[in-house]
Amino acid sequence: MTAEHPERVLPAAVLWDMDGTIIDTEPIWQQSQVELTARYDAEWTHEDGLSLVGSGLERSGEILRDKGVDMDVEEIVQWMTDYVMERLQAGELPWRPGARELVEELHDRGVPTALVTMSRRKMALVTADALGARGFRVVVAGDDVDRPKPYPDAYLAAAAQLGVDPTACIAIEDSATGVASAVASGAVTVAVEHIVPLSEIAGGDVHLTTLADVDVDRLVELTTPALAARTETASR
Repeated sequence: MTAEHPERVLPAAVLWDMDGTIIDTEPIWQQSQVELTARYDAEWTHEDGLSLVGSGLERSGEILRDKGVDMDVEEIVQWMTDYVMERLQAGELPWRPGARELVEELHDRGVPTALVTMSRRKMALVTADALGARGFRVVVAGDDVDRPKPYPDAYLAAAAQLGVDPTACIAIEDSATGVASAVASGAVTVAVEHIVPLSEIAGGDVHLTTLADVDVDRLVELTTPALAARTETASR
């Protein structure tokens, strides 16, 4: 609890999804799929791209191969990752509204943060490095865990590396798959809608349409009921 607002519960850590939550990479991923399937004259629709939002890259690779991309799954994953990285490194990162500011303010307030993504580590580090010393203490990427989202493995690994109980953490996600992963880990889950609708998904403690006006005090205000309930449950 904070000294200024003793009734409010400060999280032990905030665990962040990357694609679509911290940086707006989803359109770039989808364009990589369009260009790759076009090379093989494979049919690919916008809806196909939306169905992969939040998924592990291996699953995306398997679906693209099934659609007609004549490459191994790992080759597909590496091709898409390189495609996205080249575009990120060519210009300013496409930060989502309010995300960078909130990460930096959490650091300034002493709340540790972790980046939890299904992208490959080499790509996750592009974002982590851009934030520097005011960024993430821990990065857990898709190639660091055996099971992708919606399994909770990546969130559990991030909490373990930070030395905190996942139920005392806040996770911030933008996809149904990511929300399911965060919820399964026990973290208080904030769903921030972006590319895909989240209004009708099951799960998630707080639903937002943007982080643009969310500072640390507002985040604590929104999540205190759920954090307090978990603390009470754990103490029984």
